[in-house]
Amino acid sequence: MADPSSYRPKPGQIPDSPGVYKFRDEHGRVIYVGKAKSLRQRLANYFQDLAGLHPRTRTMVTTAASVEWTVVSTEVEALQLEYSWIKEFDPRFNVKYRDDKSYPYLAVTLGEEFPRVQVMRGAKKKGVRYFGPYAHAWAIRETVDLLLRVFPVRTCSAGVFKRSAQIGRPCLLGYIGKCSAPCVGRISPEEHRELAEEFCDFMAGRTGAHLRRLERRMQEAAEEMEYERAARLRDDIGALKRAMEKNAVVLADATDADLIAVAEDELEAAVQIFHVRGGRVRGQRGWVTDKVEAVTTSGLVEHALQQLYGEERGDAVPKEVLVPALPEPAEPVAQWLTDRRGSQVSLRIPQRGDKKDLMATVARNAQQALALHKTKRASDLTTRSRALEEIAQALDLDAVPLRIECFDISHLQGEDVVASMVVFEDGLARKSEYRRFQIKSFAGQDDVRSMHEVIGRRFRRYLQEKQKSGEWGEEPAAAETAGTAPAEQAADPAPTADPTDPAGHLTDEEGRPKRFAYPPQLVVVDGGAPQVAAARRAMDELGIDDVAVCGLAKRLEEVWLPGEDDPVVLPRSSEGLYLLQRVRDEAHRFAIAYQRNKRGKRLKASPLDAVPGLGETRRQALLTHFGSLKKLRAATVDEICQVPGVGRKTAETVAAALSAAAPPAPAVNTATGEIIEDDGAPPAALSAERGQER
Repeated sequence: MADPSSYRPKPGQIPDSPGVYKFRDEHGRVIYVGKAKSLRQRLANYFQDLAGLHPRTRTMVTTAASVEWTVVSTEVEALQLEYSWIKEFDPRFNVKYRDDKSYPYLAVTLGEEFPRVQVMRGAKKKGVRYFGPYAHAWAIRETVDLLLRVFPVRTCSAGVFKRSAQIGRPCLLGYIGKCSAPCVGRISPEEHRELAEEFCDFMAGRTGAHLRRLERRMQEAAEEMEYERAARLRDDIGALKRAMEKNAVVLADATDADLIAVAEDELEAAVQIFHVRGGRVRGQRGWVTDKVEAVTTSGLVEHALQQLYGEERGDAVPKEVLVPALPEPAEPVAQWLTDRRGSQVSLRIPQRGDKKDLMATVARNAQQALALHKTKRASDLTTRSRALEEIAQALDLDAVPLRIECFDISHLQGEDVVASMVVFEDGLARKSEYRRFQIKSFAGQDDVRSMHEVIGRRFRRYLQEKQKSGEWGEEPAAAETAGTAPAEQAADPAPTADPTDPAGHLTDEEGRPKRFAYPPQLVVVDGGAPQVAAARRAMDELGIDDVAVCGLAKRLEEVWLPGEDDPVVLPRSSEGLYLLQRVRDEAHRFAIAYQRNKRGKRLKASPLDAVPGLGETRRQALLTHFGSLKKLRAATVDEICQVPGVGRKTAETVAAALSAAAPPAPAVNTATGEIIEDDGAPPAALSAERGQER
């Protein structure tokens, strides 16, 4: 625990101007980002008597080891920079809204020659117009199914579209009238684009013009006694009205607005957003956050606005944003929204009428979301805190292990031996910190020796970073970088002098801790006493004595400690045991996935891969012509020359490479015992192997 007075800036050093500040811990990691109208006044609040600080703020300033700031011209610039830094550094003490699902959008790919209507999730793409988000994908498909009767826009994938164009016959939707079949030329690209734009206009709320036009055409058809066409237009009008009924009118004045409501308690907060376009609710979404910092409702609203509109531009930002409480101050946020939209945005609290009533509905949804979230065990902050405390008590640790790293070894009968490292921070998986290792210092199956090697390599890298930063007086042993997986092989650039980072942990370009530079408080190994002893011995050889080690054995879920004859047995209902099991299982999953991927690449390897100048196209041509590698190996140079695109020089090179490579041993089907003459094992053999994986 650090004393804030040890890194407090000197009087007069902090400027009295707008800016953004960062608190870093002793390892250089950014743990909190904030903005201020006056940096001097805001930062002074953090260095007062600890007894007068909010408990969460007190925890943050005692965890931090340094503070730095950046001066900007206006509060709007400070808001933008704060959002960018929170997205980049993911500080643990900042409010972070998280969601348990990716909301689907109705998307129209206007950037393509023939725009396509489809369901999309994830990051938004350029050249695509989005409508939503929707709560369920089936709601989008129902709406699209109704609208395709009137706007028969393409909905097929690129593969289906290309195939239909090749055979000159449209898909089923083209035959039943729900696609204009541009693939076979029934409609020109210009006409199809106009149809897609009309579809977008209808989805954007401009429905009256389409309905009036269809009604006029229906009346004209009836007057001309074309009753079949009039009936078809009547059904089209009914389909459009049914699609409109799915989004009831909530605001009579055809308002475009987003309504944001917040429900909170002492530990957590839930945010719900209703997207209203053309007076109708077009989408709904929500987030939940742990209140890891002392934040008011106004602060939660400001964070929600940053999360919601930080990546948006143009019409994606509505003309009106209704909130339960205005950010303090509200003017910079309103100006920031206006800049992102490109026109005036109204940010206000609804006072009366339909908008206030709808805000009450959004608030009820937020309350229900918070109550539902409380029932989810893995996301409950109180439960995670209790689990960490139970682990610290059971293992007799000085403090709760905020960072836990778990290691597991995986192999198949001693081949393709690999290891995994997974990281949990504050009881949650941090997948960006996961690492993979290949075991190459020896051959065969030896889990204990493998664990010793992996732990040694991990902490050698840690000592190297400390030695670079000047924190380690002795020369650490050279890291064994040979044999590491690609995720570990990338060398970190040498640190440069940075006055804001005296420890030298961070790179100027990244601004984030280097790989392996952040030590854990607890190392968990998958195994019993032998694996724990190997891990402890590897750390003792490197002089690492401030990291606890334990092992979790699968058979009885016992926790083993170094040098202890008897394991620690946690109750089956223990939250601490549940967390250790999740960490161990995640390490096992990550290791198995890497081992299978590595083995799959090895099984697919061919002697042709090493032939210089032979690309993928000609390799496939050779195998297609001869049928198998065995027949190709038996072929003469003249026979190889008969393959299109293969000259005599290449044929001689191929023949020499195949003759130099020893033929593989015959494969055996482990289910039947049959010897398989062809090259490569069938899927049945591979399936039998998986039962022997560790």
